[in-house]
Amino acid sequence: MAPRQAARTNQDIAKVLREVGEYLAMQQVPFKPRAYEKAAEAVEGLETEAAQRYAEGGIKALREIPGVGASIADHIEELLRTGRLAYHETLKKEMPVRLDELSRVEGLGPKSVERLYRELGIRNLKDLEAAAKAGKIAALPGFGKKSEEKILKGVGFAKGSGHRFVLGHIMPKVREIEAMLGAVPGVERAIAAGSARRRKETVGDIDILAISSDPHAVMDAFVAMPGTMSVIAHGATKSSIKIRPGINVDLRVVPRESYGAALDYFTGSKDHNVAIRQIAAKKGLKLNEYGLFRMAAGGKEVRIAGDDEREIYAHLGMDWPEPELREDAGEVQAALAHALPKLIGYGDLAGDLQVQTDWTDGTASIEAMANAAASQGLRYIAITDHTKRLAMTHGLDETRIRKQWREIDAVNARLGGRMTVLKGTECDILKDGSLDLPDDVLARLDVVGVSVHSFFGLSRKDQTARVIRAMENPHVDILFHPTCRIIDRRPPIDLDMDAVIMAAKRTGTVLEIDAYPDRTDLKDEYIRKCVDAGVPLSIDSDAHAPAHFPYLEYGIAQARRGWASKDDIVNAQPLEKMRARLKKNRHS
Repeated sequence: MAPRQAARTNQDIAKVLREVGEYLAMQQVPFKPRAYEKAAEAVEGLETEAAQRYAEGGIKALREIPGVGASIADHIEELLRTGRLAYHETLKKEMPVRLDELSRVEGLGPKSVERLYRELGIRNLKDLEAAAKAGKIAALPGFGKKSEEKILKGVGFAKGSGHRFVLGHIMPKVREIEAMLGAVPGVERAIAAGSARRRKETVGDIDILAISSDPHAVMDAFVAMPGTMSVIAHGATKSSIKIRPGINVDLRVVPRESYGAALDYFTGSKDHNVAIRQIAAKKGLKLNEYGLFRMAAGGKEVRIAGDDEREIYAHLGMDWPEPELREDAGEVQAALAHALPKLIGYGDLAGDLQVQTDWTDGTASIEAMANAAASQGLRYIAITDHTKRLAMTHGLDETRIRKQWREIDAVNARLGGRMTVLKGTECDILKDGSLDLPDDVLARLDVVGVSVHSFFGLSRKDQTARVIRAMENPHVDILFHPTCRIIDRRPPIDLDMDAVIMAAKRTGTVLEIDAYPDRTDLKDEYIRKCVDAGVPLSIDSDAHAPAHFPYLEYGIAQARRGWASKDDIVNAQPLEKMRARLKKNRHS
């Protein structure tokens, strides 16, 4: 039953399913586009590879994935067995456009892509840019000059975003490589360094360090790894390959006595490394990837540390900084002063305050999401489905949200206290800063989150005023994904974040760290400002499927990069303490 070809990753499968949905949207097929989008989200969020599920349980295991019906399960099976999907290829022939390029341009949906191809023959980003510069798009009825200018701006963003990979999309592959290499006979350790270890929001390539008594064996296993697209170099102690989805991986085998120094060096960042090498030099020492050395009589270098990172920092008179801090952003000075923050831990969250269900654009029921959260060790979640303005998600109006409250009460009764489901909302912020639900409804909710989903192009002055007006509503607790960015697809809205942080401090509004990998919003620099200002934060998964709760790890990583402690995060607290920190309870 195992796939006949190298198994496609969950990301590969999700990309194909998402494109099928977009092609169907171009044809104005009802209902199916959203079904494919939901299935893509579900597959993308699986903790295990769909290929593994299929190998162990066949087509039945694929049909058990939430949001995956019988026909889509058949599509996934075809992808796993043949590496292609005939239906997808037929749709591509009917509409030969580069969706992977054009979908990265903000505001360019499937229907616009279809029309631009039909009327102007635009197939890719290059065609789109040329047509916009020639004024051809502005001349089309329904587009106009402003739309053309927005498209050109979006093209510039798409071209300038570079070819990096979202951390949450690439980390499962990183862990798979670590595990595979760790299982090779003779390998003592195998660990990712570089930006993956520092948990940067995007990763350019993957650096792996290993200790092995048989370097040749581990190098041979590495270059023959499943999913390898090409072998760039195959050496005795260093090899490089390119793996699907197109990312380069370097493996270095280092001596045990140099492992700590090499791990520190290849973790980076470059600026952090320069700073600690300067500290070593001031002490008359030399630090490089081979170890920490002092000069002995006769000019001979003597290694005094190297096998352990912590020992190197101790010899330099420094506390050991967590990898997420190593950006030369004050951590070196704090380590010298023994004043590093105690960062929030990866197991410290007690709840999740942004969860979507099949009441709107999620793939699973309230109870299924609660059970999935409980399996991740959480004790409470807030159901925050979208509101009525987001018609494409079947957003909730006043009548439907009250009906949802009754369902939440019933679910809580069945859960028997092992998990608490809170009544919440992701209420849309309208153009003028007012909200999509009336105050009498908001007042009855346990958690009121608000977010921007429209009018992304407002001026900084107007956008900032809009967001702050929403935060000033006495019933609003949390500003969700504050800058609205989608990495590599949509730039952040133009907000004066210093003013927003000041308003959050003044109003008691929590600012969210949205852990969904494509968002990772807030940026670490804004988290640091919130920590310094005493503005409370939440870390939420923005889960749309049961398998999305593990995304919380990436929100925690971002919080750690922003120097946040457990005390800075409201949902790292027990339920009653969390509730006490929300705005409406403090102001009641």
